[in-house]
Amino acid sequence: MTRGEINQHWKNYFSVAVKGCIVGGTILVPGVSGGSMAMILGIYGSLISAVSSFRQKKGKNFCFLLVFCIGAMIGMALFSNPISHLIAAYPKPMIYFFMGAVIGGIPMMIRESKIHAFSWRVPAYIFLGLLIVGGISVFPFCSENIRQLTGLLGFLSLFAAGAIAAIALLLPGVSVSYFLLLLGLYDETVTAIQTLHLAFLIPMLLGGIVGIILTAKLLEKAMTRYPRFTYLVILGFILGSVVSIFPGIPTWSELIVCIVSGLSGFSMIYLLSHSGAITVIGKEKRP
Repeated sequence: MTRGEINQHWKNYFSVAVKGCIVGGTILVPGVSGGSMAMILGIYGSLISAVSSFRQKKGKNFCFLLVFCIGAMIGMALFSNPISHLIAAYPKPMIYFFMGAVIGGIPMMIRESKIHAFSWRVPAYIFLGLLIVGGISVFPFCSENIRQLTGLLGFLSLFAAGAIAAIALLLPGVSVSYFLLLLGLYDETVTAIQTLHLAFLIPMLLGGIVGIILTAKLLEKAMTRYPRFTYLVILGFILGSVVSIFPGIPTWSELIVCIVSGLSGFSMIYLLSHSGAITVIGKEKRP
């Protein structure tokens, strides 16, 4: 390996770590999906590929996921609390910043969807994604008694809940916390994590692992075989999630600050998603 190749190798790892840091820093922000941010940054497809094909290239996939996870943990430690405080102090400008970030990632998603000419399918696929997110928000989950189940039935119920939560984890625009709330398990899950209640956590963790593996494989196949449909539907997911956090039209006193904040978010994500260091499935230059 030449000196130039080694430098490029480390540059790629640095890009993965930075993008992981951004995802981790925003993953706990209300209304912001970690999957959405990964998609906007152009690293989502590579993450899905690394999980679904882990056994084929164990060394490279392990290093890639390790660097990303380390970056995400650093981001959570450094930025989650400051971002939450900024949202509490300056709600509209910060939300407009995130909305600008979403818009900044749209050109990358349209490019990867391989749209060669406009047709009715483009808005139809996006609208389908919007409908799915809207349907999730009103779907009547009936699992308020799941925590009272014991034995094999309780284990299988928690296993299924973990698998559902994992699907939400991988789908951009869908919040894991929101899914747990719909399942009636959010408070119990947080308490179980704090108290290390293994009888509760282990079946959910096992279900989550199975859900991540199966969902990653399906998403990778969909992105590879049907890129236009998949990316446009996911774009609908993301736009649908933005609707849920829209803070309303700013007042005259907030207008300029919100515009500047939105343009800053747009510029940052647009530049990062066009950096070329990491792209999505089919074109990725993963270390």
